[in-house]
Amino acid sequence: MGFAERFEDLKIWQDARALANEIYRAMTSSRDFGFKDQIQRAAVSVMNNIAEGFERRTKKDFAHFLDLSKGSAGEVRSMLYLGEDQKYVSPETASALRSRYLSLSTSIGALASRLRNP
Repeated sequence: MGFAERFEDLKIWQDARALANEIYRAMTSSRDFGFKDQIQRAAVSVMNNIAEGFERRTKKDFAHFLDLSKGSAGEVRSMLYLGEDQKYVSPETASALRSRYLSLSTSIGALASRLRNP
């Protein structure tokens, strides 16, 4: 596609991977298995949709999967509010993760826009 040879080369994928690992670490002690499963799945979905879209090898498909990835990043941010409310994560951790997911979401959206409007 011109800007990367492999999805692993994409900074947004690298950031999504790092954040997914942080979500897993933050949820280590959570005993609310439904919540834990949902937030972890959403975090993994961010990175996997970037990878899947890239591997489709068309700009249209990649942009679509980036939209899905961005949606999952929003889901993680939303769940972090609930996690904070339920005291599953500290306010500081939730805020820091939300901020990083918001930044990632902005970057994902910018790439999707570039793919649609070269």
